[in-house]
Amino acid sequence: MTGEIRIATRRSPLALWQAEHVAARLIAAHPGQSVQLVPMVTEGDRILDRALANVGGKGLFIKELEVAILAGQADLAVHSMKDVPAALPQGMIIATVLERADPRDAFVSNHHATLAELPKGARIGTSSLRRQCQLQRLRPDFETATLRGNVETRLRRLDQGQFEGIILATAGLERLGLGGRIRERLPPQRMLPAVGQGIIGIECQAGDSRIRSLLAPLEHAPTRRCLEAERAFAARLGGSCQSPVAGFATLTGEVLELQGLVGSPDGRTVFADRILGAATDAASLGTALADRLLAAGAEALLAALAAAGAH
Repeated sequence: MTGEIRIATRRSPLALWQAEHVAARLIAAHPGQSVQLVPMVTEGDRILDRALANVGGKGLFIKELEVAILAGQADLAVHSMKDVPAALPQGMIIATVLERADPRDAFVSNHHATLAELPKGARIGTSSLRRQCQLQRLRPDFETATLRGNVETRLRRLDQGQFEGIILATAGLERLGLGGRIRERLPPQRMLPAVGQGIIGIECQAGDSRIRSLLAPLEHAPTRRCLEAERAFAARLGGSCQSPVAGFATLTGEVLELQGLVGSPDGRTVFADRILGAATDAASLGTALADRLLAAGAEALLAALAAAGAH
C-alpha cells in the first residue's frame, strides 16, 4: 500500500495500547503498510482535579485528536467509544468499530472479594456519575468519591488506602494486562455499562476514501449494530458524562436487545427499561427506548439536573 497512516492518540498507556493494537491490525490486513503514532495530550488528560461533569464532559478527551485530523496532521484517531460524544464534528465519521471486549464494570479492592462484602459506609472511587448513581442505588450507605486519572493512577490511589474499592472498566484493565486486579466483574443487571463501553472506534474524515478503504477489513458488524442502538439512545437523551445515563445492547442472531437507564446521581430516582427488535432497526430501537424513558419521567429528571448545573 502507498502512503503512511498517521494515528492520533492520547498519551495514556491505555490509549497507546489501543492505538498500537489498531496499527497492528492495519499492518496485518495490509502487509508492508507504514503506520505512525502521533501521541497528543488532551484537555481531559490535563484537568485531573475535577469531575469530568464539571469541566465539559467526555469530549475533552478527543477534541485535540479531531483538530489534528482536520488540520492534516493525522489521518485517523483511535477512541474508547464510551469517551465519544453522541454528536461528531461536521465531516467526521466513526469509520470502523472493532469487536467489543468485555463490556462490564470491574470492582477492584485490596481487602474485599466482592462489592457486597464492603462494610457499611465504605468509600468507593469512581470517575462516573453513571457508576455513582448505580452504586448508590445498590448501597445507599456507600460514600462515593471522584477518582480521575489514568488506570495506573487510580490503582495507585487505591493502593495508598484512599478507598476501600474502586470501579473501572474491565476492558481497560485486561488490555493493560491488569486483569488480575479485578475482584468481581459486575453483571449488567447490577451495573449497566456506559454506552460504547469495551468498544474501540476509529474516527476519520468522512471524505477520506483512502483511509476508509484501509480500515474496512477491521470492521465488526455485530458490534456496530449494538453501538448504533446505544448511541442513538444516548443522542436522543442528550446523554453525556454530565448525566447518569447507561445503555447496553446485545445481539442474539438477528434480534437486538437494548437496556437503558437514566438516574439521579444519588441513585434515589432511576428510570430503567429494555426493548427488543430487529438488529437492522438498531438506531430506531435506541431512539424508541429513550422516548419511553423520557415519557416515564426521565425528561423531567434530566431537566432538573441541567437546571442544577449537573448536566
